[in-house]
Amino acid sequence: MRILLTNDDGIYSDGLKHLVNALSPVAELYVVAPDREKSATGHAITLHKPLRVEKIRIPGTKVEGWKTNGTPADCVVLGIQGIMGSRPDLVVTGINAGPNLGEDLTYSGTVSGAMEGTLFDLPAFAISVAAYIDIDFSVAALLASNLAQQLNGGLQLPIGTFLNVNLPNIPIAAIKGIRLTSQGRRRYEDRLEKRVDPRGRVYFWLGGNLLEADMSPETDGWAVENGYVSITPIHMNLTDYATLRNLEAWNMGSLLGKQTEG
Repeated sequence: MRILLTNDDGIYSDGLKHLVNALSPVAELYVVAPDREKSATGHAITLHKPLRVEKIRIPGTKVEGWKTNGTPADCVVLGIQGIMGSRPDLVVTGINAGPNLGEDLTYSGTVSGAMEGTLFDLPAFAISVAAYIDIDFSVAALLASNLAQQLNGGLQLPIGTFLNVNLPNIPIAAIKGIRLTSQGRRRYEDRLEKRVDPRGRVYFWLGGNLLEADMSPETDGWAVENGYVSITPIHMNLTDYATLRNLEAWNMGSLLGKQTEG
């Protein structure tokens, strides 16, 4: 099994180190990761400057990989089309420090790395731990290794679908189980804060605390909050088919000032 790994916390992150050490005994690894943290870059790709790569030993492992000035999505493209020579069997991204739940996954570079793998019609999953400090990556690393082997051993994902995996930051003995979940919703307070620097110049800081989250029992947020591992299948086709059918009753031709067909 040949696996392409990336993340958005950077090639020097502890989460990537644990993932490499867990997967290297069961797969041939190709690690292509950002040279620094690229959190919240979403599915950005680099079009207006060169992408550079440098081969290094992944800290805390016996595995060599490539660091790059690109985004996580860039890393997947670089790995598949520029480094590996042929397609991997699987794309794995993480282990992310912090949850990727609800709509937050649209901002995540880690999740977007898995999305990019899906655009190559490859099976992929992103894996995250819902904590920012004192993180125990060992449970996520074990789960990632077992999931990768299942995906290579016959468990098939539909083309255009990847898995978004989130774990609570608790010991394995305290985890209640694994739940297959839907993507929930998360709402934040005002994210933009206006500040003034010591020289009197105005600047803005993006932030904001979580105000509320969808805690329906079928959602990813509920699962993690209640001690379960959440696994959510995410589809790349974002069309709202129910609304598409409802829109057929609208007089779309009037938008052009005339009646049109279709």
